[in-house]
Amino acid sequence: MVIERAKRNFPDDIAIIGLSGSFQTEDFHENSDLDLIIINNTPRGWEISDCFILGEVGYDIYCTPWETRINDQSTLESNYVGCLLDMRILYCAKPEYMDRLNEYRQKALDILAKPIGKDCLERAKKDINLAKQEYSNTLLYDDIGNIRDSSCGVVYNLIHALVNMNNTYIKRGVKRYREDLNKLKYLPENFDGNYMSVINADTIDGIRESSLVFLKTVISLYNEMYDKYIDKPTPSEENASATYEELWCNCKNKVIASCDSGDASYAYHVAMGAQNYLDEMTEMIGTKKFDLMKDFDAKNLHVFKDAFLHAMDEYLKVYEKINLSLKKFS
Repeated sequence: MVIERAKRNFPDDIAIIGLSGSFQTEDFHENSDLDLIIINNTPRGWEISDCFILGEVGYDIYCTPWETRINDQSTLESNYVGCLLDMRILYCAKPEYMDRLNEYRQKALDILAKPIGKDCLERAKKDINLAKQEYSNTLLYDDIGNIRDSSCGVVYNLIHALVNMNNTYIKRGVKRYREDLNKLKYLPENFDGNYMSVINADTIDGIRESSLVFLKTVISLYNEMYDKYIDKPTPSEENASATYEELWCNCKNKVIASCDSGDASYAYHVAMGAQNYLDEMTEMIGTKKFDLMKDFDAKNLHVFKDAFLHAMDEYLKVYEKINLSLKKFS
């Protein structure tokens, strides 16, 4: 019915109709619906959209534009790359549309063919950060419904973090999440137990605790893989040049002024900026890790001031080690 309507009413607006989901994987039951991927060329193509119930089955006829969803799937920015790679083509209006689809597919395949490294771990980090946000919501809410809903967000994003850490994609949908995830090469310790603990938790404290444990184990695996697969930068004249001067410009006199005046609010925000800058340099050029915030005490600001000035002295040793001249004038 959908294909015939596309041919009749939308010959230039609907490019491709494909089959995804349980009918594509042949893992359907008697009330499974058809998951159709309808790629539209024009906004008019959206007019084919509809949602209705036929017998006991609900159907959602929906469009997937090239420039947004298909493109996001091809770059793995979308978690639904399986819809692009594995859909069975039911209708294609013109051969050039199939060529275009294959270009998007090849882009995704090229990314998936890369060895585990920076790209897939960066995608995983985004998912982990989203999971952290959802975990914070479990602490902000007081009612079990919202807390459990937030824990769902923790689980969902950690699932996709693990999929990205393995540089693969979900192939069989939510029905097979558990068994497919357990087949991944890289999984955190006691993955299945921690995963099911969140699902089985039946108290507010239980939901929060199990979500945190699951989150921490995935973060731990991420850190291990990052150390294993990411080459750490080392300071050089090219990448370190002017970074000490920038630290001085942005932070030194603010630290001194705020701490000497006893202005805790001012010092707090200056400390935040200094810590962020030093963390950025650790990641970008490979300087040692500095932990300024452990020495921040609003009642004893001189302790933080001394810690910062010591960090500056240590940072300057990077220049000395690589024979980089300091740009300082009288």
